[in-house]
Amino acid sequence: MANSETKFLLQEKDMPTAWYNIQADLPQPLPPVLHPGTKQPIGPADLAPLFPMELIKQEVSTERYIDIPEEVQAIYKLWRPSPLYRATRLEKLLDTPAKIFYKYEGVSPAGSHKPNTSVPQAYYNKQEGVKRLTTETGAGQWGTALAMACNFFGLECLVYMVKISYEQKPYRRSLMQVYGAQVLASPTDTTHFGRQVLAEHPDSPGSLGIAISEAVEDAAQRGDTKYALGSVLNHVLMHQTIIGQEAKKQMEMAGEYPDIVIACTGGGSNFAGLTFPFIKDKIEGKDVRVIAVEPAACPSLTKGVYAYDFGDTGQLTPLVKMHTLGHDFVPEGIHAGGLRYHGMAPLVSHLYELGMMEARAYPQNPVFEAAVTFTRTQGLLPAPEPSHAIKAAMDEAIRCRESGEAKTILFNLCGHGHFDLSAYDRYLSGNLQDFELPQAEVDSALSRLPAMA
Repeated sequence: MANSETKFLLQEKDMPTAWYNIQADLPQPLPPVLHPGTKQPIGPADLAPLFPMELIKQEVSTERYIDIPEEVQAIYKLWRPSPLYRATRLEKLLDTPAKIFYKYEGVSPAGSHKPNTSVPQAYYNKQEGVKRLTTETGAGQWGTALAMACNFFGLECLVYMVKISYEQKPYRRSLMQVYGAQVLASPTDTTHFGRQVLAEHPDSPGSLGIAISEAVEDAAQRGDTKYALGSVLNHVLMHQTIIGQEAKKQMEMAGEYPDIVIACTGGGSNFAGLTFPFIKDKIEGKDVRVIAVEPAACPSLTKGVYAYDFGDTGQLTPLVKMHTLGHDFVPEGIHAGGLRYHGMAPLVSHLYELGMMEARAYPQNPVFEAAVTFTRTQGLLPAPEPSHAIKAAMDEAIRCRESGEAKTILFNLCGHGHFDLSAYDRYLSGNLQDFELPQAEVDSALSRLPAMA
């Protein structure tokens, strides 16, 4: 008899006690991270000015599982384990034989998946005597999560928030300030790189690449300060795998295993969090499709190239091999601010190159149409970012309707959209603009990739 339950809840005792590190299972190892000057592989000493040593060790580790510190587990339990839902009302509306499940990370105090890594990052920095953290944020979900974590561990927090999002999402900024963080609209006039951008582009909307440069510059100049990144890096993606590990247990409770696993991609953290434990199964021979979904205005996987590039616009970071649109590419001011990043996590890029996953891109309007349909059937208001995954899940469910296949679909709803209502206003009033990235813009930005000869 089919399981007719709507939600699948784990007990706190069932919460994973270790993060899963996919580097242990890669068919081929990751290309090395390179020093921008020498083009030689970097060592721990090169990263020590920015990150605590424990996170540097996690960045390069090939151990399959890394224990979650008890103090971190205790904070996780404020909201974890997070629920898994079956979207039965959406299935009915779509008249599909597919079964649609989603993991909901919007139950965290910050409203997204981001505290899964902000809490351990703040913890490890506190353990090493750091007093202050700098970071960047797009839509504000990462900045909110780090502000919360810094508050829990008694650290100062300075957030460089991409200017277009700073203006679009004032209440996300307010929440960061409630947690005790200082929030600046990037580009700012407080860093050398910010002043340089403003001199060339006084009306710059900002980008995650610019905000990263400002946060890195700030951290590198003070001995009491380190830098925290909310996506892209190996240790960040690893911290998020608690999502997929829980989801596997919950899918077992439902008596199902997904045929298709879907998540949106900006830098890659929520995608990795849900999919990496399932990609482990795929590496071991399981038949599962994994789909990354990105905005058509910032399509690093579907239109970018796999090359060594800087992680930031100001060329302050090491060189990593990733799918990139070029480090000085500034995306249009779409409302999925958390996806406005020029590059893709090296681990996600590597898995894409190995053929372990697929990628597709959607414009804003169809994504918001899917989000509104989801809200009107399931009741939850999704953030614009995971609405890309909702759109893909609905498309796959419609294909099942057309083919008659009863596939099981799982996607990550990585955050709620309560701070994104101005974007919904624009969609509902017909004023949301679609941006399709012209190939000429991509070619222009890619022409300035660092020379690797």
